[in-house]
Amino acid sequence: MEQEEDEPYQITLEIVNKRCKGLRMLKVSGIQQYSLSDVRGLPGGLTRHLIRIPSKEIVEIPENMFTKIRSGDKFDGRASAWFDSDGCDVCKTILSNNSFLISGRHVEGYTILYSFVAPSFKAFKNIVSTLDATGLKPRILEVGKFRRKGKILTEKQERVLWLALKMGFFEFPRKINMLELSRRLGVALSTLSEITRRGIRRLLEDHFET
Repeated sequence: MEQEEDEPYQITLEIVNKRCKGLRMLKVSGIQQYSLSDVRGLPGGLTRHLIRIPSKEIVEIPENMFTKIRSGDKFDGRASAWFDSDGCDVCKTILSNNSFLISGRHVEGYTILYSFVAPSFKAFKNIVSTLDATGLKPRILEVGKFRRKGKILTEKQERVLWLALKMGFFEFPRKINMLELSRRLGVALSTLSEITRRGIRRLLEDHFET
C-alpha cells in the first residue's frame, strides 16, 4: 500500500476561482476563451501564469498586464502571454505540493478545470484538503494513477516517460525542457537523459521488430 501511495497521480478538479486576479483581469477585458498552459512560482510569493487566448483578442488587454507576449500560432490562431499575480490560491497550492499543472481550461464565469500531476496520493489529498479548507470547494472530476505495463520498459523508464508525457515534454512547443523536467523529478540531468534515451530506444526496437 505504501508503494502505491508513492506513485504519481493525474487529477482534474473543477473550481470556481473568483479570487484569482488574473481571471478577473481577463473577465473585465471581455476575454471569453482562454486556457492556462503553465504556472511557476516566483520569489516574493508571486505566481507566473502562461495563458493562451485568440490572437485577435490579445490587443484587448493592456500590455502592462503582461510580463511577456508570444506571437500568435498560425496553426490554431491563438497567442500566448505570461502574467504575474499574487492572488492565486489554486496555483500556489498545486506548486507548494511539488505538483505540476498540465492545463487549466476556462468553462464559464470563474469556473476553471485544473488538470495536474501530483507526485503521490498524499500530495493529491493535501491539495484537495487545503483548497477545501480555504473555501474553494474543489470538485474532483478525474483521478488517474500511474500504472505499470511491465512489458517493454523498466519501472524507472516507464515512470519517467509517463511523467514526461503528462508534463508536456513531447508536445510542440514543449511545455517543459529536459533541465526543468530533471529538477521536477529530482534526478540529475545526465541521469534523466540516459533514462529517456534508453527507454525510447526500447520502445522503438519493440515497434520495428514487431
